[in-house]
Amino acid sequence: MDESDNELRAKARQVHCLLLQVYGLPDWRPQLDPVSQLVSTILSQNTNDKNRDLAFARLRQRYTTWEEVRDADPAEVINAIRPAGLANQKGPRIQEALRTLTQERGELDLNFLADWPIDAAKEWLSSLNGVGPKTAAIVLLFALGKPAFPVDTHIHRVTKRLGLIGPNVSREKAHAVLEALLPPEDYLAFHLNVIRHGREICVSRRPRCPLCSLRPLCTYYQTTVDRLP
Repeated sequence: MDESDNELRAKARQVHCLLLQVYGLPDWRPQLDPVSQLVSTILSQNTNDKNRDLAFARLRQRYTTWEEVRDADPAEVINAIRPAGLANQKGPRIQEALRTLTQERGELDLNFLADWPIDAAKEWLSSLNGVGPKTAAIVLLFALGKPAFPVDTHIHRVTKRLGLIGPNVSREKAHAVLEALLPPEDYLAFHLNVIRHGREICVSRRPRCPLCSLRPLCTYYQTTVDRLP
């Protein structure tokens, strides 16, 4: 590990501590079983939480089990999840993932991944069509308590502005970079607090820098905002 790695880890720790001071330790408990989390996260791709939750609720109202979803008429599944957008893609992906899980494991249960090494669990989930690094990490972190760090658009924007990841680091590559900067026990709180900060302060178009507690640590603020006349 070179000095720059140590400096970035120290900076990440400072960011984490400041966010805890501002927002506190998130009060979070698992809400979905792993299969439900997988379906919900596929629905969340390229849409907002409200539309995801509506599509998920419609799916659960129409079908009482994931086995029923797996075996349903594809057109009916697509219609049920239409509020989430891209239903013609997401519907077949959900059914295919459920079929693959059944074929490989004999049942619709992802709890076996809790006992797997994290890299193997990521690889297995990412082998499913439509499951990328973010979806895999969300299932592992939020449903199985595994040390994975999901990177969504808010995480990617905020950590790039802070200088925790480089300006050319893609969202996909940022997963590994941020995992290396933080201890696993901080992943959940850091993830949730950075997302909150990205929604409330470090917004996309006009970040509210005067209100930001992270200004002393922020590369964007120091190199762009603070130099404005």
